Amino acid sequence: MSVTGVWIVGAVPDQEVRNLQSASVQNSSPTSVRCDEPRELAWWRSKAQASMFTPSTSSPGDWSADEDALRLSAFFDACRDDSDHAEKLRDTVMDLFPHDIGEGLFVATARKADPFSALAYALGPDAMRRLPGRFGDFLLDAEQVRAQLSAVEETLVLTGTPRRDAIGRIHAWMTGLGDDPAHDADELLDGPLRVLRHAVRTGHGAAGQVRWY
Repeated sequence: MSVTGVWIVGAVPDQEVRNLQSASVQNSSPTSVRCDEPRELAWWRSKAQASMFTPSTSSPGDWSADEDALRLSAFFDACRDDSDHAEKLRDTVMDLFPHDIGEGLFVATARKADPFSALAYALGPDAMRRLPGRFGDFLLDAEQVRAQLSAVEETLVLTGTPRRDAIGRIHAWMTGLGDDPAHDADELLDGPLRVLRHAVRTGHGAAGQVRWY
């Protein structure tokens, strides 16, 4: 049975975000941690300059995942909060997103792969940590969006060789771990920033979430 990974970034009403943040603090309970984040980040930094994929022998232009790619993917999955509380919050936020993809909503999907993980691999560990939240999940009020926008711009506004390298790494992830050779890597870089800029212009908060279907 095939699965589809989805990464959603959307503008949401500021007051709704602040209400949810307040309720989340009051109702939150300790969650189990399934990853050793400091150790895995240190390991990733030691590997970040090298490719974790080799050219596919069966599909020219595509890639096959090495053991390091499998470990990195498992790290991303293990560090996400999949508690009932977190899932309920994601469902609530989903209802607040705009209905149509555009300035206020970005949606990336991929068969058998998580788009945020592809972006994280392309950027590297230190750049990924400049993005909001944890591993693609975040909930920011309008003030927090304004405060973090410059760091996101620094991370995602890539040109020339750095952009070509990032797009190549996204393609490797999407074909080596997923089944999506036609994925729009440019939009994966540009779409989230478009939404955050829109949120700043309109006084909205913003949220991101990784889902599997």
